[in-house]
Amino acid sequence: MIEFNVCLVDDDEHIREGISTALEAVYHVDTYPTAEEALKAIPKKSPDLVLLDIGLPGMSGTDALQEIKKIDPEIPVIMITAFEDIDTVISTMKLGAHDYIIKPLHMDALEKTIKNVLETVRLRKEVQLLQERFLKENTPCFIAESNAIQDVMEFMRKVAKSPDTPILIIGETGTGKELIARAIHFHSPNFKGPFITVNCAAIPRDLIESELFGYEKGSFTGARASGKRGLIEEAAGGTLFLDEVGDLSLESQAKLLRFLEVGEFYRIGGTKKLFVQTRVVSATNKDIDAMIRNGQFRNDLFFRLGVIKVQVPALNERPGDIIPLAKHFLFEFSRKFGKKFTGISAEAERRLKESDWVGNVRELKNIIERGVLVGDGPELLLHDLGLIQKSETERFIMRGGPKLSFPSLSSEGIDLTFAQETMERFYIKAALKIADGNESKAARLLHMNHHTFRYRKNKLLGD
Repeated sequence: MIEFNVCLVDDDEHIREGISTALEAVYHVDTYPTAEEALKAIPKKSPDLVLLDIGLPGMSGTDALQEIKKIDPEIPVIMITAFEDIDTVISTMKLGAHDYIIKPLHMDALEKTIKNVLETVRLRKEVQLLQERFLKENTPCFIAESNAIQDVMEFMRKVAKSPDTPILIIGETGTGKELIARAIHFHSPNFKGPFITVNCAAIPRDLIESELFGYEKGSFTGARASGKRGLIEEAAGGTLFLDEVGDLSLESQAKLLRFLEVGEFYRIGGTKKLFVQTRVVSATNKDIDAMIRNGQFRNDLFFRLGVIKVQVPALNERPGDIIPLAKHFLFEFSRKFGKKFTGISAEAERRLKESDWVGNVRELKNIIERGVLVGDGPELLLHDLGLIQKSETERFIMRGGPKLSFPSLSSEGIDLTFAQETMERFYIKAALKIADGNESKAARLLHMNHHTFRYRKNKLLGD
C-alpha cells in the first residue's frame, strides 16, 4: 500500500493542529508555520501534497508556490485562502496550484479534495513502479556501473516524456537499441498504447511500403481482397519502432518523411488521406552521414528522425559493465535451465574482461547462456564459456600470404563450432568495414551470395 506524505503550511497554530489531527490517521503530516521553513524541508521530505496558506508572514504563499514548483513541478499544491479573491485565485492557478479552499475550513470537503488529488498521485506512483520494474526485468543493457550508460538512462527518461517527438537511437549491433526503444515507450505518455516493431532490413524493399502504409483491396496483384492496415495504423496511440532504418529505399524514405512532417499518409492504391498520431523511434548501426554523402539516405529525413538522438556506447567502451551484465545473465539462465550457479570464477572473469565484444551485450548474453547450459556449477568456469584467447583468434587471420595458422588441439579438446564462428565473425566484420556497410559488396569480398552473407551476419552479429 502506498503511504502519502502531506505538507501543511499555515501560520495559524489552531489550523495546523486541527488539520493534522484530522488527517494523521490516514496520512503522514508535517506542519510548518512559515514558507521559509517548509521550503527547507520539502527537498528532503518529498511530500505528495502541499496545503499552502496564501497569507503567510514573511514569504507569501504565492511566492512559496513558485519556489515549490521549481523544486518539483509534479507536487500538487492546494492553496488556502481567507477570502475568495478571484484575482488571487486565478493568479495562483496560473502559477500551477492544483486547487484552492476557503477558510473557515470544512473538514469533510477538505478530506474529499485531498483524497481526489492523492488518487491521481497514487496512479502516477503505480505507473512509475511498473516502469522501473519493466526496466529492471527487460532492459539488461541498463544493468551497469559506468557513467556512460547511466547518462544514457537519464537522458532516455527525459526525452521519453514527449508523446510524439521522433527519436533516433545510434549504436553498434547488439548494444540493446530495441530494448532502449521499448524503455522509451514504457516511460512515455503512450505506454498504454501498442509498441510496433518494423525491421526495415528484413522486409523486401518492394514490400516495405505496403507493410508500413497498408493497401486498399485490389491495389496490386496478390493483394488481399479486403485490403490491409499498415503498421503505422497499428501503432496509433503508441510507438512505431523502425529498426535498421538505414535500409529503407529512397522512395520509402520520401513517404515516411511526409508522414513525420504532417502525420498523414495514403494506403497503397488509396485516395483517402489518413491521419495517425504515434511516436516514431528509429535505430541504426550504420554511418548515416556517409550514406547521406553517397546519396543513399535523405538528409531531411535524417534530421526529422533524429530530432532527439540517443547514442548507445559499445560494450568495449564501458568495460566496467561486463561483469555486472555477465552475472545478471548468469542468474537469468540459471533459473531458466534449473541450475544453481552462484558466481563466475576469477579466471573466467578475467577472460570476459579481456575479450573483444564485437557483438556487444547480445554476444555476451549468448556466451553466458552457452556457459550455463554446458557447465555444472556452482561457478561458471573458463572452460564452460568456450572463449578462445585473443592471440589464438588472431591466428585465424591471413598474414603475408595464403598460409593460415590455427589454434593447437590440446588434450582438453577444442570447441570447433565456436572456432569456426569466431573466424566467420571476424571476416564478416572486416568485410563490412571495407565495404562501408554495404552488404552486397561485403558478400562479394567473401565470395558469398548476398542471401547467405546476410543469414550468417544476422546469426553471428545479430540482426
